[in-house]
Amino acid sequence: MNEHVLVDRAEGILTLRMNRLDKKNALTRDMYNRMAEVLEQAQDDRAVRVVLIQGDAQCFSSGNDLGDFMQAASGNLDNSVLRFMHALFDFEKPVVAAVAGPAVGIGTTMLLHCDLVYVARDARLKMPFVNLGLCPEYGSSLILPRLVGQARATQLLMLGEEFNGEQAAAWGIANEALADGAATLAKANEMARRFLALAPSAVELSKRLMRAPGRDELRRVIAEEGELFGQRLRSPEAAEAMTAFMQRRAPDFAKFA
Repeated sequence: MNEHVLVDRAEGILTLRMNRLDKKNALTRDMYNRMAEVLEQAQDDRAVRVVLIQGDAQCFSSGNDLGDFMQAASGNLDNSVLRFMHALFDFEKPVVAAVAGPAVGIGTTMLLHCDLVYVARDARLKMPFVNLGLCPEYGSSLILPRLVGQARATQLLMLGEEFNGEQAAAWGIANEALADGAATLAKANEMARRFLALAPSAVELSKRLMRAPGRDELRRVIAEEGELFGQRLRSPEAAEAMTAFMQRRAPDFAKFA
């Protein structure tokens, strides 16, 4: 539903705000399609100089809506998810993210494709893909080991360990950790506004040059992860993990050993 993604345009800043707070901004296919559509349109809109992605001062996103995922389990990774991934990956203008509260799954991995990321100190970031019988997505299996080291990436991706905003900043996943959600939103807006004083073509060229090395490799990894993620969605392990989550019990993976 469009009311679950609010869009505001003001003075060259396009703000994309996830607004499904009763579900902790869990992302549905409709939300993915809406966010992708906005990014695709903003790419060709010269009035848009920078995009700001946020939730509110208490919540960024709890990741994918598992109800949607269970419905899509008979097919590949949903096209709406892939559309959003490609729209953000290929977006040529600067993207700033403001993260408070939970940022789960793609709520964390999308940050790896933003240009500036600001987090609340007590933000809770987590990539529990393996915990759900799935595998890493959106290039995280390539980006994270290079960014934080193989040992730490193993804890984050294979064990699904949670980390806070201060750790995200210390590890280079975020630019800065702020006192709380309100301060984080304000800082992200302040930094987005700084792009308005700069030459737009120079900014876009700089982004392209900085991201060019390894870009083809990253695109291939994202495609491979997406294919494997779709296979995992159809796996008995994922079915057990998601059913257990819905039933609020621990999954039993012993029968798959």
